[in-house]
Amino acid sequence: MDPTKYTQKIIGIEGSANKVGVGIVTEMELIANTRATFHGEAGEGFRPTEVARHHQKILPDLIADAFEQAGIKDGSEVAAIAYTKGPGMGAPLQAGAVAAQALAMTLGIPMVPVNHCVAHVEMGRSITQTRNPIVLYVSGGNTQILNYCRKKYYILGETLDIAVGNCFDRLARVLKLPNEPSPGYSVEQLAKQGTKLFPLSYSVKGMDMAFSGILTQITKQGKALMAQKDTKYSAADLCMSLQETVFAMLIETTERAMSVANIAEVLIVGGVGCNMRLQQMMQLMCDDRSARLGATDARYCIDNGAMVAHTAVLMYKNGVYTNPYHGCEYTQRYRTDDVEVLWRKGEQLPNV
Repeated sequence: MDPTKYTQKIIGIEGSANKVGVGIVTEMELIANTRATFHGEAGEGFRPTEVARHHQKILPDLIADAFEQAGIKDGSEVAAIAYTKGPGMGAPLQAGAVAAQALAMTLGIPMVPVNHCVAHVEMGRSITQTRNPIVLYVSGGNTQILNYCRKKYYILGETLDIAVGNCFDRLARVLKLPNEPSPGYSVEQLAKQGTKLFPLSYSVKGMDMAFSGILTQITKQGKALMAQKDTKYSAADLCMSLQETVFAMLIETTERAMSVANIAEVLIVGGVGCNMRLQQMMQLMCDDRSARLGATDARYCIDNGAMVAHTAVLMYKNGVYTNPYHGCEYTQRYRTDDVEVLWRKGEQLPNV
């Protein structure tokens, strides 16, 4: 079969963290997008091995549901199985990769190993119809400012320590906020009730950021509040203060990247990207610059199998796929700029 002329379906399996999903797409259509989330108890995080067991248990049902939605009977109309190669947590990544390999072997079709970060970007570009934006990729494990040039998504700026989403997760844990639907969502909702700004450090250098100092400050104050040792600031105040501070840092660095690259288009992707306050602040900045903002909702910002399948379509058409009998590689460290973006090589864009 000629990959450049196929009209069949591609299945994508995402499982790099506590969410696991199965998506099925064709070149022109999203057909299925099933997803499940591992939730820890309020005030608790999660262990990678527990998450992996959750994924292993739920994946057969997710695959069956996706097949039913897509009307797949025997798999003859499936061209390839895609999976998240990395980055992510080792045990959950392995669970998704092994499931993809088993399915590919069963159907006798190739596999497409997909970079998780690039999948977020390509799904966002497709949904919002942005052409070559400055990309703000924000999640529990990643914080990067990206732009495409010469067959790569170059990292113009990034966190120098921890991801911005990790700050939200850790604060939610200290304040014992619900983990459902996500700790970040619980922080976002409580922040709406905040009235007093707790002063936090502001660490930006060029287009790079650092959040560990902020996390230390906010969790220390949160623990003092929970122990009733310092009640000057409420839980809502702390959530609001964290949002306002870190989002201001993200807006500043994104705007600086827009200025450096002379680009008037922004795309927000990643789980934190569906935070409405972040989108609101970014929209204000874009309005000031007469720029366009592309953002999506939780269906596509949060990890999902459809973004893996969609990116796999682009890769498969350009000859990027592997034989499942040769193994299924996965890695916890897989930089966005490690990926050769062959599907955009013909675009006429200015060099940044």
